[in-house]
Amino acid sequence: MLYLRILVTGATGQLGSALLNQLRWSDYRVKITSRREPDGVGDFEWVYSDLLSGEGLEEAVKDIDVIIHAATSPVKNSKIVEVSGFKEFLIRIQHIKHFIYPSIVGVDEIPFKYYMHKREAEDLLKDSSIPHTIVRATQFHHFVEKVFLSKPVFNRYIVPGNFKCQSVDVSEFANHLIDLVEKEPQGRTDDFGGPDIMTLKEMAELKIKINNEAKKVFSISLPGEFSKSFSDGKNTNSIRKIGKITFEEYLENKING
Repeated sequence: MLYLRILVTGATGQLGSALLNQLRWSDYRVKITSRREPDGVGDFEWVYSDLLSGEGLEEAVKDIDVIIHAATSPVKNSKIVEVSGFKEFLIRIQHIKHFIYPSIVGVDEIPFKYYMHKREAEDLLKDSSIPHTIVRATQFHHFVEKVFLSKPVFNRYIVPGNFKCQSVDVSEFANHLIDLVEKEPQGRTDDFGGPDIMTLKEMAELKIKINNEAKKVFSISLPGEFSKSFSDGKNTNSIRKIGKITFEEYLENKING
């Protein structure tokens, strides 16, 4: 099994980069693909491909045994990349022995277009004949910080305070995906969640404490089904606290380099 040929899509993203960092020390033969050549390709073979146009996909999947599909597009062209482009991609990979698809906890319960597209992609994969494993993760630490805690306004972090998150370290999830490579395809498998469930208000207060910031937290309540789903913790899984690195440790590691 050590000589499996692995393809990592979305090589320039956060998850793709974490996968490459760990696969760099493996004995697998690794090919990577993305629209932009990542920094530090090293011994990896990089191939240009684009899920929007389909360009380069044939070359990318040639002679590949296992695919870890880290390519995603949360904002721009999400429907094409996640659904229609993904559908065309599946047509080209009928020879694949194992397709590993990272998804997101709550995609079947949270009314958000990107999440709905991820759920559509899951269904496309389930309905295909391709041997696969679908594993959902909770939000990554860096994602929560970037989206909700990166831009204080007038020395205040303004957060929807009832939102719950179970953030997880991206490197731990990447390692979990790599561990699946040598296992049999499992279909939909267990979720991979972070070690703690916290409100965004608690996470903001933790960042202020660790960074010794002269800031405060202003918590607001937002209406609508989307907000209710996050307040109800639909994006969490309390029985799947698999990750070990806490949000606090993530913040401390950033300070310590």
